[in-house]
Amino acid sequence: MAIAPLAPAISIRERYGDIVSERWPVIVEPLHEEMLSSWLHRLAYANGVAPRAFARVLGLTPGMWSASLDLKLPGDIARQLCANTGVSSDQLSAMTLSHALPKQLLLPLRNSRRRDRSTWLQFCSQCLAEDSQPYFRRRWRLATRVSCTKHGCRLRDRCPCCRSRIAVFNGNRLVPQHFCARCGYDLRRASIIALSPGAKWFDRCIDDICRPEALTRSPSGRALIRRLLSMPTLVGIYSAKVLTSLSTAARTRCVEKLTCQLSDWLMDDG
Repeated sequence: MAIAPLAPAISIRERYGDIVSERWPVIVEPLHEEMLSSWLHRLAYANGVAPRAFARVLGLTPGMWSASLDLKLPGDIARQLCANTGVSSDQLSAMTLSHALPKQLLLPLRNSRRRDRSTWLQFCSQCLAEDSQPYFRRRWRLATRVSCTKHGCRLRDRCPCCRSRIAVFNGNRLVPQHFCARCGYDLRRASIIALSPGAKWFDRCIDDICRPEALTRSPSGRALIRRLLSMPTLVGIYSAKVLTSLSTAARTRCVEKLTCQLSDWLMDDG
């Protein structure tokens, strides 16, 4: 699939919040299952503001500002976004990770250089390449998810060029969020990592089990979450590790090993 070239550069407006009227010039509509941070990055880019500068527009300090808003959106920032964009409070809430996703299974906000440790976000390069406006999905934050349900390939959690995590929030340059903030690599061009049919099937089963209604309404929901988090210990590959602490590649190895043991593993009372 053809990939559009990088859009022309737009001058960064550091004091953007002081020079515009209440409604910002360019309004960006949330996309299906889009994560709040992804929408904020697209909103900033569309209005000519780099991510770190946009944090200041919202009255926030740089760092993992947008990723933190995924977890908890303060009321004052929600009201500002509603007023400036016309997006409803319900739409904003639906993009946060507190909406319907089990928080115990979310990848933690971390900046580890170790290749076997988790990063905060995963992505599918094929999804990004097919998007008219590349964006990051909420369910890519789940530690239990290692494959793309649409394309069947393994998800990635690092830039394949420089091996750094996805860190759009750190960007000082005005580029779309699908370009690595560290080296500029186009994540849409990342090669496809295949999964075995059994591993894809296992991943789908886990995804079905992790649906909010299944975890919240089932009396065994908490026990199931504990069992999912203990997968690395159960397979004997990463002793004393929990699922959320491991990279996508490491978690995939756990899935591959457990593929033929799904039924016994889930039903075991021990």
